[in-house]
Order: sequence, then structure tokens, then C-alpha cells
Amino acid sequence: MPIDPQAQAHLDIAFGHANAGTRAWSARTLPTPPQLASVLDRQVAAPGGPVTVRVFTPESDGPLPVAIWIHGGGWVQGSIDTNDATCRFLAEASGAIVVSVEYRLSPMTKFPGALDDCYAVAEWIASDAASIGGDASRVAICGASAGGNLATVVALRARDSGGPKFVHQLMVYPVTDNGFNTETYELFATGHLLDRDQMKEFFTNYLPNDAERSNPYVAPMKAKDLSGLPPAHIITAEYDVLRDEGEAYGARLVAAGVPVRHSRYLGMIHTFFNGTIGFDKTFEAITECGAELRKAFGTA
Repeated sequence: MPIDPQAQAHLDIAFGHANAGTRAWSARTLPTPPQLASVLDRQVAAPGGPVTVRVFTPESDGPLPVAIWIHGGGWVQGSIDTNDATCRFLAEASGAIVVSVEYRLSPMTKFPGALDDCYAVAEWIASDAASIGGDASRVAICGASAGGNLATVVALRARDSGGPKFVHQLMVYPVTDNGFNTETYELFATGHLLDRDQMKEFFTNYLPNDAERSNPYVAPMKAKDLSGLPPAHIITAEYDVLRDEGEAYGARLVAAGVPVRHSRYLGMIHTFFNGTIGFDKTFEAITECGAELRKAFGTA
């Protein structure tokens, strides 16, 4: 379908093509992120030093399931602050505690630093979820873009090492490969916010050397075996260079016997899953993800 008018207005502003319509879009009033029962930051011990997490807790009378959220930004940008609104909406939609991870960024910290930080947070939740009012038997690993990559490789590493158990993995337009040669990399190489050259630069900044490009903890599509991973929910955007590899990864999971739900958001661009952008389909997608998390947690 044609690119969504809201997405087009966002692109027009991003690329300096403002007009009356785009100015009206930029002046719109966004929904207010929900006020939750508690939002607090704390430190989690990790091999590379303490990792800050932000814990979003909705109203509850008892232990709640936990969704670990890993932000996007090509492993080089993004933070718990830039994802604050998204996490508030997701906590409300899922009825779960959302734990947002402030992992170390590249190029100062190369792979596997970000993975180590996220994995340490998962281990902390597995062993000490009760300290934040959480239920360690109902934990999901979630993320968007580079965060979607980290989410599924945390699950992969946990499977390989007998680590934390997850009941669900949520990947929003995840990075799953580094060949840059899919059809969507050709169709949307420029002009759709996330460009092919940007993705190449992100990997250059993230990796300590080219040999790591074949590491399945960098590019999970290169994993020989994807069986035994948690049931997955994959969100992709129609006008996104990452669309094809996210959907191909979903097909690989299905072939390995992993239950998968996939939704392609038509007319959408990369970064649409962001509470501070706030397209209509942003909130449709967050609502869908919340419903899938509730199913996985047994609270639907």
C-alpha cells in the first residue's frame, strides 16, 4: 500500500520538506504516557560494570510478569530516557513490569559488551525478580531494531548456556543479518529514515573485527539451529530495509518448530514503534504487543 500519510509527514519533516500539512502534523497533541504505580531506576551488577535499568510497574496486588525491554539505535544511540514513553505504554498494555536496559553503546563498547549487559539483566530477573515485585517464572525478552537483535540473541545465548528461561520473545523490526542484500535493502536503501549505509556504519561501529560478522550472537540468521527458543512475536514495517530479514528470521523459527506470530504494519517506516512519534499505528502495534504478552503470561 502507499506509505501512510502520518509516516510521510514524519519523513517530510525529517528530510526538511515541511509544508502546511507537515507543520500541522508536527504540532499535533500526542497521547500522554500513562502514570504508573512506580517508575524507578536501579543498578544491576554485570561483568562490565553496573547497568542502569528503569523499572516500570503498573498497579498490582501481587507479583507481576516481567518484560525486559532493549532499546534500538543501531547499538550506538538510544537510552532508557528516549524509550520512557514507549515503555510506559507497553507496561499499561501488557499489565507487566517493564525493565528497560541502559546497555553500553558502541563504538566505545564493542560487541559483546551490549549483549553481556542485557544478559546480566536477564540473569538478575531470573534470580531476583521478587525484589521488584516480579514473577521469575513469567519473563519475556523484548526489543526493537538493534534491541530486537539483542533480545533474540539473549534468548539464543540463554538456550545455549542453560541460562534464564523466557516464556516469550518480542522482536520489533529486528536486525537479524548483515548481508545488506535483501529486496527491501534495495527498495528502501535511502529516503525512509533508516538507510542501507547507516546500517553498514552501525555494524562497523558495533563489531571489533569483521570475523564477528558470522557470529550467530551478532547475526542470528547465521545460527545453525533455532529450535528450543521461546515463542516469538515479530513486528515488521512495510517501508523498512529490515523488513525482509525480520520476516526471514520468523520463517526460520517456524521451520525450527518455534511458534511465531508475525504482523507486517502496512505503510509504516522504521521507528514507528515509538511512543514519542505516536502514529495511529504506533498505538495499534503497542496494543497488539501487550495482548500477545498477556497471552504468554497467562493473564489475557
